Amino acid sequence: MNLPDYLALALFSVCWLAFAWVTGQKKVLPRVSLTQAMGEWRRHWIMNSLYRDLKMIDTQIMAGLQNGTAFFASTSIFAIGGCFALLGATQEVDAVFRDLPLLSHGGRSAFELKVCGLTAIFGYSFFKFGWSYRLFNYCTILFGSMPMAERARQAPEAARAAAERVIRVNILAAANFNAGLRAIFLSIGYLGWFAGPYVFMLTTLFVFFVLLRRQFFSDARRVVLADVIERSDSPSESGVFKPDPIGHHEDSL
Repeated sequence: MNLPDYLALALFSVCWLAFAWVTGQKKVLPRVSLTQAMGEWRRHWIMNSLYRDLKMIDTQIMAGLQNGTAFFASTSIFAIGGCFALLGATQEVDAVFRDLPLLSHGGRSAFELKVCGLTAIFGYSFFKFGWSYRLFNYCTILFGSMPMAERARQAPEAARAAAERVIRVNILAAANFNAGLRAIFLSIGYLGWFAGPYVFMLTTLFVFFVLLRRQFFSDARRVVLADVIERSDSPSESGVFKPDPIGHHEDSL
């Protein structure tokens, strides 16, 4: 470990925190991120479910969200196991790195330290996916307690309060899922550290800008915000995204 290694690690941490901040639940930039827009579409979905009694579609969506979270949680466990297997083969890997040209090799101790860092990243992602799965489970229970369409019409305020609970838990579950997925994406940039600190910086910046493009300049974002952009006077919307025609909420993302 030398100064470039510490600088590369600091850059990795800054990129991680900055990306989480600009794409989080609170709007900190004039341009709405894809994650924030999808948070509003979650609200739109739950509010619409108040006015239909047949909720099989909604339960299928909930099951799909849970299954996707469980898949990535299992993937994180396998990745952690692969890291421990890599630690067990440190001597063989160290011999391979010594023979490779144009690579900055810091020795066996540095390699083990880097693998431990990679293990910590996958451990973080597993805890995020695990908590997201639990929150989606809670969200399903809360969704089951929502009133039927007739009762929602008779007591709209109570129905909206019940829907709001489901919305908030669903958005929290999605935030934890996104945090775990972000860790997996950034672990690709972390792999550059094994080739040296300067490669680590390049791969970190590459992954960081790819993720930023997906959040703020991707085709998926344009599709999600198509109706908002068409209603806007300028190509880049600056207002708060509210797709819900049923009811507006002051605390929208």
